[in-house]
Amino acid sequence: MTVRTISKSQFKPRALEYVRIVQATRQELIITERGHPVVKIVPYSEHDPLAALEELRGSVLEFRDPLEPVGEDDWEALK
Repeated sequence: MTVRTISKSQFKPRALEYVRIVQATRQELIITERGHPVVKIVPYSEHDPLAALEELRGSVLEFRDPLEPVGEDDWEALK
């Protein structure tokens, strides 16, 4: 998905039109000042982006020594 980019001077006189475009296309719009991004307009969503992460809470394993081999007993070749 390509993100549309416009300058502040382009956005200002047609702000409502750009908001409607974002609403209709569901694509983000980045507004720049002197070529540097300053504002991103994104379509509103009822979905909470953190809800997906909440489902994963407690499911991640903790590795105290990340360099320690794991699953050695599962390999037939090592037996």
